[in-house]
Amino acid sequence: MRSRAPEAGRCSCRRARTRSTETLDVLDGLVFSGGSDLDPETYGQEAHPETTGVVQERDRGELALLEAALARDMPVLAVCRGSQVLNVARGGDLVQHLPEVVGDEKHKHTPGAFADHDVTVEPDTRLGSLLGDRAPVKSHHHQGFGRLGEGLRASARAEDGTLEALEDPSHRFALGVLWHPEAGEDLRLFEALVEESRAYRAERREGVESPSVRSS
Repeated sequence: MRSRAPEAGRCSCRRARTRSTETLDVLDGLVFSGGSDLDPETYGQEAHPETTGVVQERDRGELALLEAALARDMPVLAVCRGSQVLNVARGGDLVQHLPEVVGDEKHKHTPGAFADHDVTVEPDTRLGSLLGDRAPVKSHHHQGFGRLGEGLRASARAEDGTLEALEDPSHRFALGVLWHPEAGEDLRLFEALVEESRAYRAERREGVESPSVRSS
């Protein structure tokens, strides 16, 4: 008897794409939030013993929504897990358990508590234009970025070399940070997202495409 699982998977993906289109029609910008680990199957790996809390339906929905948002050049701010979704959506992969790479758990030293540390921001990046060359951040992650996805560039690192932020310079606003800006007092990333979302809405109302879309 033939298994129907592959067809069921295709149907789920089609539904996710349809829902994404309907959702984006009424939005001007998106924040992808933190949460549980992505299913390693989404980036071609077997699950590590420390990879937990996978919710495949959320993974499918967020990947479809993010890809559709980028196709419209809609402003996107991706936080913690959200930044990992951004990397995977562009064909990248993840380090499933950072302590095996950096040798300690400083990025998530206590479950439920943020780890405070600084990041060094790369010059000539959108993130650098917003935060300057250095910023204090609050982290709570045990996974990190592996291979960067297509079109993405590194934009900030922790003192131990861990990549903490990435961005897509070909889009009007597509930033991903592994830390939690919502937990601190610095609102510049959110303020920039709001500003770009207002501009996106104005252009859409006027029927004007953004430069990156026109050139694609």
